[in-house]
Parts: sequence; structure tokens; C-alpha cells
Amino acid sequence: MRCIHFGMQQHGKWLDREDMDLEIAVGDIVEGTVTGITKFGAFVELPGNKVGLVHISEVSHDYVKEVRDFLNEQDTVKVKVLKMDGEGKISLSIKKALSPEPKPEPTVSMSFEDMMKKFMQDSNERQVALKRHYEGRKGNR
Repeated sequence: MRCIHFGMQQHGKWLDREDMDLEIAVGDIVEGTVTGITKFGAFVELPGNKVGLVHISEVSHDYVKEVRDFLNEQDTVKVKVLKMDGEGKISLSIKKALSPEPKPEPTVSMSFEDMMKKFMQDSNERQVALKRHYEGRKGNR
């Protein structure tokens, strides 16, 4: 007989299996065990002997070509419940259970006025070049 530890986050606090109700709802973050890996994702056993699927697109914020590069069977993972249908299918996400991927801060090395001056200068230079090109063609007629 194998013993699997499950946990569930409720109101920001992780609960042990004994402390939690085994009902899982959309939006919950739960801990489960990877039971199978396919080309399209990984099956995760959840509390209450339920099984859900983490689609390959929900495994990581990084590009995932092979699920096995990120997960192994018997790995314990935190997943967010995305969807549950009437047929018992549960859609899960590992990347949404993690903290969001930090977005790089845009770096602005010039002030708005400096950017406008540069834009105007570049624009004027292009207009002069186009005018010379156009006038040069006119003279050849």
C-alpha cells in the first residue's frame, strides 16, 4: 500500500488531508502526484482519489516541447483547478498555480520630449530624402 501526501490551499493557508474537505472547486490550488505523462500533458492524482490533466501548454511559463523535460511520474506538484465538467474531467494548470511570471519593466532612457525630438528629426530627414529622390525623377522626364 502506498501513501500519498496531499495538501490544499484554502484562504492562503496550506491544509493537510485530515484538515480539508475533499471537495475540489474551480480556482482551488491543490497539491497532487503525477501519475502519468503523455505527449499532450500529465495526469495528476488529486485529493479524494480524483485525477486531472495538466495540458502541455499549462506545464510551464517556458516553451514545453516534451512534458518529461519538466515532470516525472511520482513528482508532487501544486496545480490550479481551471475547469471541471459534468463528466468528471478536471483541467489543471501548474503555471497558474505558480506566482505569475515577472514581466520585464520597460526601460525608458529618453524623456517623452527627447523621443518626440528624435522622431521629428528622423521624419524630416526621411522627407528630405524622399523629396530629393522625387525631384531627381522629375528632371529625367
